[in-house]
Amino acid sequence: MSPNQAEVFAKVRDVLSDALGVDEDEVSLGATLQGDLGAESIDFLDIVFRLEMAFAIKIHKGELFADEVLNNPDFVEGDRVTPTGLEKLKAAMPHADFSAFESAPYVSKMSELFTVRTIINYVESKLRAA
Repeated sequence: MSPNQAEVFAKVRDVLSDALGVDEDEVSLGATLQGDLGAESIDFLDIVFRLEMAFAIKIHKGELFADEVLNNPDFVEGDRVTPTGLEKLKAAMPHADFSAFESAPYVSKMSELFTVRTIINYVESKLRAA
């Protein structure tokens, strides 16, 4: 039986608290990993590893954090994600909420897509598929 949303949130909160050295009460659904919780790029690898262990799932490269789009000139022009890039991101990250990002798809705002809610949505989809 899959864990319910509260159980998934509790485990994700524990993972992020341990990986980022933040208090559990700082890990809210809307908290961004970088802006609110202080994650750095190296922390994303640790978070992926800890999520895999906590939920017994396999997370393939680019599946949770689809940042490789940013390195492709077909998907980025200057500091903006192109319409094609935006569609690629949406397809790669159906677990993310793009509502705010769509109106201003700046590369510099990409980190705002990586929230606690995004991780929970991702984990829940992986657990349902298992």
